[in-house]
Amino acid sequence: MPNKRNKVAQLPVIESNAAGIDVGATQVFVAVPADRDPEPIRCFETFTVELERLADWLQQCKIQTVAMESTGVYWIPLFQILEKRNIQVRLVNAHHIKNVPGRKTDVEDCQWIQHLHSVGLLRGSFRPDNEICVFC
Repeated sequence: MPNKRNKVAQLPVIESNAAGIDVGATQVFVAVPADRDPEPIRCFETFTVELERLADWLQQCKIQTVAMESTGVYWIPLFQILEKRNIQVRLVNAHHIKNVPGRKTDVEDCQWIQHLHSVGLLRGSFRPDNEICVFC
């Protein structure tokens, strides 16, 4: 009988330029495809200069779209920085990806988010356009 985990690994990659981001209060863990950088998983602090460095790295890796997961409001500055860089950002509901057993670290989370995003299994949460957000 085939293992279900092997079936997930066999899904076709729909978006090869996808990254996964796990956003925390003090650190952001990012995973890009393994062929993009010798160090495809990195950790950044949540200071603006570090978030800009994160965006620089994503652009160097030719990333066009990211899926990010955050349980608080910590995603907002990074979301805005990436949007300004014309990187498509998809904020995903943490409950949709947290129910998978076996993932216990931020590193594993960002890798899982990157994989799910690259095979097209993540749906983004609603976020109004910037013009509307200014008035919120």
